[in-house]
Amino acid sequence: MVSEHSDATDDETSPLALKILVAGGFGVGKTTMVGAVSEIRPLRTEELLSEAGQLVDDTDGVDQKVTTTVAMDFGRITIRSGLSLYLFGTPGQDRFWFLWDELSQGALGAVVLADTRRLEDCFPAVDYFEHRHIPFVVAVNCFAGARAYGAQDVSRALDLDQGTPVVLCDARNRDSGKEVLIRLVEYAGRMHTARLLDSVS
Repeated sequence: MVSEHSDATDDETSPLALKILVAGGFGVGKTTMVGAVSEIRPLRTEELLSEAGQLVDDTDGVDQKVTTTVAMDFGRITIRSGLSLYLFGTPGQDRFWFLWDELSQGALGAVVLADTRRLEDCFPAVDYFEHRHIPFVVAVNCFAGARAYGAQDVSRALDLDQGTPVVLCDARNRDSGKEVLIRLVEYAGRMHTARLLDSVS
């Protein structure tokens, strides 16, 4: 005999939390993006730039920057009911890259922020995610006064794999950042589904 009261109904869904990395070069806007989209007070691990750091940190083009992330940024955003993203902003300088392996464990995908004035700074992040087969989108942070480039121009300059999304954004704007994250979740979902199908075919 079937009970009239089931422990679960078809329309019930478990909350889903996905881990997303926000990566890129020094001073590209990672902390800004995490802070702009986060619905909770973001965790930041920033320290003041010091004279000692001038020997290893290239601040050309970001002369106004006075702090730097030394571990990670953390924030959370709800995309829709039952779906939240946990955002981990990675440190940009070479000497902190050893943290990336820990931060990338279990990540659905990544946003690689790019600054067209220092486009070469995002090459290491692109290489990192490509070699580890972690889906990513490139988000061009459109700084005031910087020369404007189209998505196709940036894709060619970075020699991205065909199909890797490139989007233009303003890291300071919540709606703009949210659109980037939605694009990443959709793209990563397609990539993971395709890999799953390949593994069972």
